[in-house]
Amino acid sequence: MGLDITVLAVDWERLERTPFEERYALLEDAALPEDECDWDAEPERGWVWPAASGVPWCGRYEFHGTTGSYKPHFWAGQAWEDVREHAGPEQRAHLDAFLQGLIRDDGTGTEDDTVSGLFPADPDPWRRRLLLACPPATVSALAGRWARAEPLLESLREQYGVHAACPGRWIEDFDEFSGLLREWGVVVTEAGRRGWGLVGLPL
Repeated sequence: MGLDITVLAVDWERLERTPFEERYALLEDAALPEDECDWDAEPERGWVWPAASGVPWCGRYEFHGTTGSYKPHFWAGQAWEDVREHAGPEQRAHLDAFLQGLIRDDGTGTEDDTVSGLFPADPDPWRRRLLLACPPATVSALAGRWARAEPLLESLREQYGVHAACPGRWIEDFDEFSGLLREWGVVVTEAGRRGWGLVGLPL
């Protein structure tokens, strides 16, 4: 089994008012509300509001075609690394900022100050680190980056086909790459509209 990601839009003020020791468990409940799951139903796609009845201040985004796996997001980041030097300066600046805030790992393997401020100083040793933690101000900035990057995205198609297309892997062509980025655009735009933050849990 590989790494999964569940993306939540979160009312940050409600999260910060929640006692430290209860926060992660509530986010887990929102990400995977087991008592509300219908295992025979068709998989949900897009936004689920609320994410769980017990956490009405969270929404959950279900990506199309990823089955919850983090691999497509990882490979989208790798594909951008393959093609970014061949993008125009404006494309590169906006997509660098957009993807760095969402799916490009800084390589440190550590959580940043945003995460350390959300949870107790001595976390449960079994708690896996968050894959994403963006307070509302960061989400607003990402939404602005996406608004400027999205109109330029299609012009990357030809260079992507030459430098980043890889049949047979996750995110094998430009359509899959741009489709996933546009879903992230939906995520940041809606969270930004609400003035909420984003959290990505590894489950």
